[in-house]
Amino acid sequence: MSKRSPESRQRATREREIGDDGATTWNADMFAVPCLPLLTPHPPWHVGEGSKAPRSGATPSWRESRLAPGQGSRVNVLSRHELQNCRHWQRAFASQHKDRRYYEIVEDTIHPEFDYWYFAIQNHEGEIQAIQPFFILDQDILAGIHSDLGWLTAAIRRRWPRFMFMKTMMVGCVAGEAHLDGGDESTRAATARSLAGAIVEHARALGARLIVLKEFPDEYRDTLSCFSCSGFTRIPSMPHTRLNIAYADFDDYMQSALNSATRRKLRKKFRATECDAPIELSVTHDVTSIIDEVYPLYLQVYERSKLRFESLTKGYFCRLGAAMPDKARFFVWRRHTKAVAFGACIVHGDTMFAEYLGLDYNVALQLHLYHYVFRDLVRWAIANGYRWFQSSGLNYDPKLHLRHRLKPVDLYVRHASSLINMFMRLALPLLEPTRHDVTLKKFPNYCDLWGSDSGAWTSSNRAARSSSMATADLRKGWGASGN
Repeated sequence: MSKRSPESRQRATREREIGDDGATTWNADMFAVPCLPLLTPHPPWHVGEGSKAPRSGATPSWRESRLAPGQGSRVNVLSRHELQNCRHWQRAFASQHKDRRYYEIVEDTIHPEFDYWYFAIQNHEGEIQAIQPFFILDQDILAGIHSDLGWLTAAIRRRWPRFMFMKTMMVGCVAGEAHLDGGDESTRAATARSLAGAIVEHARALGARLIVLKEFPDEYRDTLSCFSCSGFTRIPSMPHTRLNIAYADFDDYMQSALNSATRRKLRKKFRATECDAPIELSVTHDVTSIIDEVYPLYLQVYERSKLRFESLTKGYFCRLGAAMPDKARFFVWRRHTKAVAFGACIVHGDTMFAEYLGLDYNVALQLHLYHYVFRDLVRWAIANGYRWFQSSGLNYDPKLHLRHRLKPVDLYVRHASSLINMFMRLALPLLEPTRHDVTLKKFPNYCDLWGSDSGAWTSSNRAARSSSMATADLRKGWGASGN
């Protein structure tokens, strides 16, 4: 009887650890989608050229289990293939608008040069309690620096092209905000403590010098405070925005939430648009048949953006509708039968998430398409019972006048070297991207971007606002009860 190789014995052990429930054998061809190059606006940390992260097909030798200090939990690193029979993965992130299906779509269609992996947090009995996706890339550390100093960076990189690029482990999602997996608060807190205790060791074994928890919403600040105790520095990323739309209709929203000057300008724009050729709206959960028509609209918005992160592809939009028909909604506006605007949204619970926008800039400014699209999206959301409208970062000026509130998202950053990390903690507040955006400072809850690690940060910051500031907010339209 022949002996099994050490590699086969190690794989068999891992399969027993993740819990084989007899699921159908995974076939990579089932998820094969053509990847077409594209970058889309997304703020915080930018991808460096020439990423040298190994491809996901490799089987590294560093993936032995690691116990979190002071915990009975074990943190393993698994590939997507090894998650095929994991019962927990099938229900991972089920309470979020981007569940595990979204992470699979992202891995299959966005940035094939990235190396995608998954932390599996197991209890002392070997049962997986949570799974946390992460990816490896080359990070431009100076991506958030002020544009006035861009010439200096460019001059240095002409001589040293790799200046301030760093191999980075990013925990979270390539396209969008991140969340902690786990069914309840205690499980998420245990997951955070386990990761905080083991993540630096895993990063060093991977050869990653920088570790970033990417875009975790501010409600996790208390839960993720254990990372601050482990040497991580929390800094704000470019925030999302959130708008209360619990109104009878769009006119009720304008009358209740907006000041008279904004209402007057919007109505003038809508009249100018509707005096032209009529624009027709259609809504679908699958854009596969029209992807060649709407994809160029998305490209036009990307090309006008100064800050970019993830590369979306045609395959991304097609897979989003096919894999998540219960949540994906695509909006297409046509003028003379030609598509002039495109919106990709995700609906979940009482919230409509506006993810990506496409516009035909041959007519977009003339027809005021940005505000026209916003009106139609809010109308549709109200008519379908949604109470909140959430938008991704950037383009803050019109959102300020439309009475959006900032929805903070945070980065937690640490260098794998404790010595270098001491100096990095001093430099990070100077490199974070929000400090240079003048419009952000006009939002009444701008101070929430930094906040505190205490669960009471929201109430304390709001209490600190003076009565005169609150009165000014009422005059400007911020004081509507729905907002």
